Amino acid sequence: MDFQIIQPNKNISLFVKNIWVFEGGEKNLKTNLPFFADGYPGLMFQQTENGLTVNPHKKKMPVLFLYGQTIRPIELEITGYYQLIVFQLYPFVLKNIFNITPQSINDDCYDLLQLQTIDVADLNQSLLSQPDINQKIENISALLYQLFLSKKQNLDFKIKHIIEIIIVAKGKINIRNIAKKTNLNIRTLERRFLNETGLPAKQFAKIIQFQSSLEQVIAKDFIKLTDIVYENGFADQSHFIKIFKAYTGKTPKAFTKK
Repeated sequence: MDFQIIQPNKNISLFVKNIWVFEGGEKNLKTNLPFFADGYPGLMFQQTENGLTVNPHKKKMPVLFLYGQTIRPIELEITGYYQLIVFQLYPFVLKNIFNITPQSINDDCYDLLQLQTIDVADLNQSLLSQPDINQKIENISALLYQLFLSKKQNLDFKIKHIIEIIIVAKGKINIRNIAKKTNLNIRTLERRFLNETGLPAKQFAKIIQFQSSLEQVIAKDFIKLTDIVYENGFADQSHFIKIFKAYTGKTPKAFTKK
């Protein structure tokens, strides 16, 4: 499999973190790509020989779709050749730009053909017929920028700032302290955060903390498991294992043996 991380154009970098490109597969060969909680929803374009199925839901996916917060671990099942382009979106995007209630697509997706404001069917066809991957990315970027321009007045910049604080701290931060720092009542912060992102602020911080530890596990950047535990702010080893298993379905030991 070929995998690339591409930086978004400056005009969409306010709401797009990264662009991922996955390409690979062989005729009749099955590929399974695991995805875990990372705190970011996304937009995915998929071009495959035999379609893309999300397991364990056994759900066939459309060509161009949004996905919400991935809380439970999933696998993308593909047979044959494939090309996936994923725009990793900041968590405030679904409500403000797409007018979707974020909680409604946690562990789920939204077919962009349902959008009334833009002719997505034409975009689907142009993406499928376009051989140049960079042009595909430009076309999707243009769609996102067009939507952003029409909705940018809806952005809750206070919640955007709080999201940034949590990400920079790698989730190792007290939400009450953030409320004080941003001059918000804790209940107001929690209500607005849930409304904008689809997750409680504490759960979002926990996912960011988990994702930081997952990256360390994958990179094998540790000598003992306790190195990961304390570097990522977990109370103790049993707490870390519990969180890790909740988001991957495996203990760290089992995960590293896969």
